[in-house]
Amino acid sequence: MLKHRIQTLGLALLACTALQAQTLTNPGVHDPVAAREGRYEYVFSTGQGISVLRSADGTRWQSLPPVFEKAPQWAVDSIKGYEGHTWAPDIIHRNGRYYLYYSVSAFGKNTSAIGVATATTLDPDKKGYGWTDHGMVLRSYPSDHWNAIDPNVIIDEKGKPWMTWGSWWDGIQLIRLSDDMLSVSKDEPTRYTIASRSRDAAGKYIGNKGAIEGPFLFHKNGYYYLFVSFDYCCKGVDSDYKVAVGRAKTITGPYLDKDGKDMLAGGGTIVLKGNYRYPGVGHCSVYSFSGKDYIYFHGYDRQEDGHSKLLVREVKWDKAGWPVIKL
Repeated sequence: MLKHRIQTLGLALLACTALQAQTLTNPGVHDPVAAREGRYEYVFSTGQGISVLRSADGTRWQSLPPVFEKAPQWAVDSIKGYEGHTWAPDIIHRNGRYYLYYSVSAFGKNTSAIGVATATTLDPDKKGYGWTDHGMVLRSYPSDHWNAIDPNVIIDEKGKPWMTWGSWWDGIQLIRLSDDMLSVSKDEPTRYTIASRSRDAAGKYIGNKGAIEGPFLFHKNGYYYLFVSFDYCCKGVDSDYKVAVGRAKTITGPYLDKDGKDMLAGGGTIVLKGNYRYPGVGHCSVYSFSGKDYIYFHGYDRQEDGHSKLLVREVKWDKAGWPVIKL
């Protein structure tokens, strides 16, 4: 799966680089996350140094220089084979700073790590623009049955930061961060597994069989909603990626789907799946902007030779409080 991801993302990156000075109306991205500052909307995604797009209207996009001109040295030293192609970022704003979490990994292995960089503005035209890298937040090794990629950070109802992450292996993990959001909390270092497709009905780990990745937590109406991606990305028109969700009253779970099945034992209600034009859709992020909720994700576009494209849709909610998304 990771080999296909690298190949597909390389094509998307080359396309974006070639059009860097142009206006893009159907931009190629993989694993998009979003933030708004001033009149602009910014999308960060997988790419060499982390790819960045900017738009004033949500339709026409400009490709900006990457976050990192040079691969972070700590990552090069820690993860053999990493040369700057950086996966699945996450962006969050708190206390006047933007925190950008990102994934570095070895080819086809769970020799992986998550780092974090900060900035006071996303606008490269503003005085003081620039990213400060703070290095590693956590990492995984081949001896672990989890994989330290695909981070997402959320602030809970008590004002405490948590990070969820995970790809395949034993699924989706969760841990408290320190108050400065730069490291794992020493006061509460427990790592929770909150969703898996590699466990039986009793919650026992049965091996790396589970196609689940790309978690994103979204808090609404007293629930934490856990969005994840099921099945395969990165195969162009043969991708069968889709988005599933569960919810919990507390951030550590249990996360149950519409039928009451625990996501730790393979549960998850499908809320977004492909169609003829976009056979595989997923790796989402969810936000409230201007009084509405939106989901950002990528889809493999049959009209563009299966390349992954940025898609944004409004999220609505049914009477029982479950997300409704139309592709």
